[in-house]
Amino acid sequence: MKIIDAHMHLSHIQEFKATAAEKSFVDYSLDGILKEYRDNNVVLGIGMGLTETKPGGFPDEEAVTPMGLDLVEALPPQLVYCLGINPYRLGTQELEALERDLQKPEAVGLKIYLGYYPFYAYDSVYQPVYELAAAYRVPVVFHTGDTYSERGLLKYSHPLTIDEVAVTHRNVNFMMAHFGDPWVLDGAEVVYKNRNVFADLSGLMVGDTANCNRLKDSPLFFAHLRHAVTYCDHYDKLLFGTDWPLAPVEAYIRFVRELIPAEHHEDVFYRTALNVFPKIRPFLEHEGHALR
Repeated sequence: MKIIDAHMHLSHIQEFKATAAEKSFVDYSLDGILKEYRDNNVVLGIGMGLTETKPGGFPDEEAVTPMGLDLVEALPPQLVYCLGINPYRLGTQELEALERDLQKPEAVGLKIYLGYYPFYAYDSVYQPVYELAAAYRVPVVFHTGDTYSERGLLKYSHPLTIDEVAVTHRNVNFMMAHFGDPWVLDGAEVVYKNRNVFADLSGLMVGDTANCNRLKDSPLFFAHLRHAVTYCDHYDKLLFGTDWPLAPVEAYIRFVRELIPAEHHEDVFYRTALNVFPKIRPFLEHEGHALR
């Protein structure tokens, strides 16, 4: 089965480097992710643009919009990315740069870091971003749920804040990263209610293969998540993602395979990403992957 990783990272972020070295034990480099992808039949990764101006600085008010994948100088055809947004840097020049970058084939979406930056999804600061998303027909990805920094503010990352945006921007598709975890039942309702809201299943656990297996097999750790995906009952609106380097690719695939009923694997691991990120299709066709 072909797999699309709808949420990964490849940026000079100190916390990611520390996680790779101390918790997940992955090779946090371009060669490292490409090897894990080859070993597990992952045909494309969608990176989330993110930068920090000093080590350990994210959420960084000085990071320039749009944020990209600055751990590599040139992206291979197996990787595309979403342009990261810093709401403190969304003036005329930044919006012009954002629009220029959206014209690049490898820029397939936009990423807003709710909770890391203290603005709700419906704040007027993001309205130009939604207008660009509509004009260029790309999705907007929101960080939702727990923040991987204690400097984040959780009230801004609750998934219910996306409902208002989804209603007022019906011509834009939105992807809720991490399904709003731990508020996954609320996230499930927002996905269920709104035809233009999807969710990825990334970042739900952190650590190496042994720790991922321990959490996966716990009778209670994912009880809330299993409840939410069953309640949502829209497996065609859920996407596989790893949040690499937070966990190894193989261990995360095994976790999602067990979470999602087998008859829905093709949707979650591949097909839905084609619908949410239409700009990725030429990359897969170029590599000879049949689209269906």
